[in-house]
Amino acid sequence: QVQLVESGGGSVQPGGSLRLSCTASGTKISFYAMGWYRQAPGKQRELVARISGGGNENYADSVQGRFTMSRDNAKNTVYLQMNSLKPEDTAVYYCNAVPLVVGGGLYWGQGTQVTVSS
Repeated sequence: QVQLVESGGGSVQPGGSLRLSCTASGTKISFYAMGWYRQAPGKQRELVARISGGGNENYADSVQGRFTMSRDNAKNTVYLQMNSLKPEDTAVYYCNAVPLVVGGGLYWGQGTQVTVSS
């Protein structure tokens, strides 16, 4: 019933920008802390950014200063603005939702591919 759908991925040259979106259905994202993760082939899935219910953001050191996460509760959507993209940012990017209270479900989107190459 709860679904997260990512969009906005694609191919971009180094130094370019993309904005990823994650829209939830079946629940309100205001009930969740939201996160963006990424996974490159052969590597572990890693946290890229997360945003609390109160709008506080945290970023991986590798993306600090380049990526910005935001949430629009009215649209039930979170975003990841990615600037100054580097080839090492190439990965499948996943959205997730972590309930702010104990007992709720943890959800993942299907992912969207981001490829950064010249």
